[in-house]
Amino acid sequence: MLNKKRVHAFQYILIGLALCIFYTLLLSISEYLNFNWAYGIASVMTLGLVFWYSKSILGENRPAIIILLLMGLLYGFIFTIIQLEDAALLVGTLGLFVILAVVMYISKKIDWYGFK
Repeated sequence: MLNKKRVHAFQYILIGLALCIFYTLLLSISEYLNFNWAYGIASVMTLGLVFWYSKSILGENRPAIIILLLMGLLYGFIFTIIQLEDAALLVGTLGLFVILAVVMYISKKIDWYGFK
């Protein structure tokens, strides 16, 4: 929407499948390596794939880099929550609240009906 580029629903589905496969990668790699290494490897593989595909769809580096950074922050946040154990529910809930607030703030400036 922000870049005025059309993205087909099938392309969204492919990105979603890449995000789902992250967990299968994590599980399968963690059978051979410790969890921290497996998480790092699965994250880098998934982030690389989504960055490459986003760049090819959008035709520009900037939006693909923004997607890469946002997903990297999200995977870092999830890793942190997993490591916290006792405070995971509190930190996770507060983090989701902040993310929702930021998305709500940013999305209020988008002209949802002006995109053609």
